Amino acid sequence: MVLRPAAASTDARRLAFLAALYSVPRDYIMAVPPNMPSTSAKSKPQVKRVAKTAQPKKSAAWKLRRAGGLQLLEAPPLARLAWLTHGFSTRPGGASEIPIADHAEGARGKRSAKPGALNLGFADWDSRERVLENRAKFFHALGADKMRVVTLRQIHSDLIYRVDRVDESSSKFSETPKADALITREPGVLLAVQTADCVPILLADPKQRAVAAIHSGWRGTLARIAAKALGRMHMEFGTRTEDVIAAIGPGIGRCCYEVGSDVAREFQSQFPEAREWFEGPFDALASGENDPNWLPWLTMRPPGHPPPAPKVQLDLIAANRAILAAAGVPARQISASDLCTSCRTNLFFSYRREHATGRLMAAIGIRQPG
Repeated sequence: MVLRPAAASTDARRLAFLAALYSVPRDYIMAVPPNMPSTSAKSKPQVKRVAKTAQPKKSAAWKLRRAGGLQLLEAPPLARLAWLTHGFSTRPGGASEIPIADHAEGARGKRSAKPGALNLGFADWDSRERVLENRAKFFHALGADKMRVVTLRQIHSDLIYRVDRVDESSSKFSETPKADALITREPGVLLAVQTADCVPILLADPKQRAVAAIHSGWRGTLARIAAKALGRMHMEFGTRTEDVIAAIGPGIGRCCYEVGSDVAREFQSQFPEAREWFEGPFDALASGENDPNWLPWLTMRPPGHPPPAPKVQLDLIAANRAILAAAGVPARQISASDLCTSCRTNLFFSYRREHATGRLMAAIGIRQPG
């Protein structure tokens, strides 16, 4: 005997048709799910609590330390090492007068001066005496009065200069080497690099007691100068990257650092992850697809007035952090300042924003024992 299902009622057939029409399960239409309150219920709907995901710990905030009438920016991981001294200079507290363009009516082309700037770089608009006075004040604030100071003739390269045993006959303010990074493990030597938007990087190896000071603009970043400095420290001093503490000082931030297609293409050719460091139409610029002048007659502009080229914004801090991490420095041992030199011209110098301006210094050195 064959049992046949009973004929479906008219309501059941209607519900089946609606379920098929809207691709909704039939049970959903026929009944309210047990965990969903009905519209007639007066109770409040239950809110499902979602557990918060653990956020990575942020590195300790950088500190502005007042010393000798100046404000010095310090990276906490380096400040904990008693055998070294370090610091990033700021703008206030010096003897220099920064030239400022006067835009007032009737004063076109004239320039005024803003006094009290701690300019640490030699410039046409500043006297050598004032710069030396500013430097002496900065080194005193660092507690480095008796240390030999070595700086560079920076050329936006990937050249690294090793500072050997102290030569008593050499000048205290030696600026002869042409390079963009300094390394040493000689006590009594202070390494210093100058910046005014480019990124300063200080490295310390607590195991071998070796240090480095690096100047990294976009060209130095492209050339991986920070990674090359680590490699040179390994060759010369036996440094292991997993032991290194890195401090990336204040530089121009992604918020203000506009670059063109040439820089975008260069970074794309060298770094697979370069897109992560740019904001804006990076893919179009890097591939050359976003050239506004490929057919000038289509722009509807008079001859000689092409449309502005598109720009992207580069994050040099993030790029150098990634380069250090790729070289083997643990992420927890890389600290970076979140201050933008272009946004904070009250505290720093910015060539991009001011053009005629001073120079900051980032310095690190090994204290003499005893």
